[in-house]
Amino acid sequence: MFKMKVQNFFEDYSKLPRGIFILFFARIVHSIGNFVFPFLAIFLTKTLLFSEQKAGFFVMMATAAKIPGLLMGGKFSDILGRKKVFVSFSLLSALFILSCLFVEQKEMIPWLLALSAVFNGAIHPSMNAMVADMTNAENRKAAFSLLYLGMNIGFAVGPLIAGFLYNKYLQLIFIGDVATTVISVLLVFFFIEESIPSKEKIQSSIHSNHTSEKPEEGNLYRVLLSRPYLMIFSLVFTLYSFIYVQNEFTLPIQMMEIFGERGPQYFGSVMTVNGIVVIFMTVFIISLTRKIEPILNVSFAGILYAFGFGMIYFSQNMILFSISTILWTLGEIMASTYSDVYIMNHTPMSHRGRFSAIIHILIGSGYIFGPYLSGIYIGYYQMRNIWLIVFALSIISAFLMYIVYLWEVRSDQQQIKEYT
Repeated sequence: MFKMKVQNFFEDYSKLPRGIFILFFARIVHSIGNFVFPFLAIFLTKTLLFSEQKAGFFVMMATAAKIPGLLMGGKFSDILGRKKVFVSFSLLSALFILSCLFVEQKEMIPWLLALSAVFNGAIHPSMNAMVADMTNAENRKAAFSLLYLGMNIGFAVGPLIAGFLYNKYLQLIFIGDVATTVISVLLVFFFIEESIPSKEKIQSSIHSNHTSEKPEEGNLYRVLLSRPYLMIFSLVFTLYSFIYVQNEFTLPIQMMEIFGERGPQYFGSVMTVNGIVVIFMTVFIISLTRKIEPILNVSFAGILYAFGFGMIYFSQNMILFSISTILWTLGEIMASTYSDVYIMNHTPMSHRGRFSAIIHILIGSGYIFGPYLSGIYIGYYQMRNIWLIVFALSIISAFLMYIVYLWEVRSDQQQIKEYT
């Protein structure tokens, strides 16, 4: 039975549009060279010698800088086109990373990285909109899981390379990040056609049968508020982002505290474990859960986060850190894949770019404030105690996701009774 599920899922992959596979390869290349931001906390504390609290502020600033990029990317994606936004903003993001190599004052570097993050933020809504344009509700799970897999194939290799380069060849981390971004842009520029729906397609779809993806006219916020399940889902998922960002901020700093000079290398190894688990487990996890409602899968991801991140409280060696990484990575697979599926399934095609931008700004508040709040907490209390808080938040968020699911099911059942 399980073998047949996996075979069916690979068959679903084979039926995806050509453009999805181009995006898949572009994500692999870009993720291999995603050197700078995963090591940002270590770079700020170890190389630039900022305090944990100040480093937390700069990480928060770099994350918050994505907000204007998300807004620009979402708006321009729906007006100018997905491809134009992806290509132009990717190149601008790479340009500011490259500029870090030419400044002498260390205080300028976090600000340049923040500017890079502005334009990097615009890439997400444009890519999500592209994927939604090229797929439908039936094959969207396969598309998002394939792109997520591609990102992590690269990420399994990238941090390991960066970990070994960090101490002796720091400049190559910045150069490699820029080079791989340019290559991924060239793949999209030459091999993917613009996917934005034409005005004729939008107009004809307005008069079609009602679905959550049906185009709508009017103010963005009115349309957004007309989808209460999506709004509540996004608010709860903000807790997930606060939880997940701990692997990018608190985890590397704690590994530096435990392992000293070997901290960056060991953190790179942990991130490689993360990538390897994604590569070998994504297809199996999605095959096992593909018939379960996306929001239920996101709820179960919270349980995996609870035990994966929670056990870091007890971790003092690489074996426990690796086991922890395996558990929270399984949660990451389910949360990342099915959250995008749920969001796009509840988004009108006329507002895909803008919806993706607004929702990811809301969700991103967890990423924004997570490092800063964690930095303050670490300044007053033992670092390891933060994992007890993360455990509790994971359980709470999983329960809230399940409540949203029950609410939506009950509402759908009431609507069916009204029509019969």
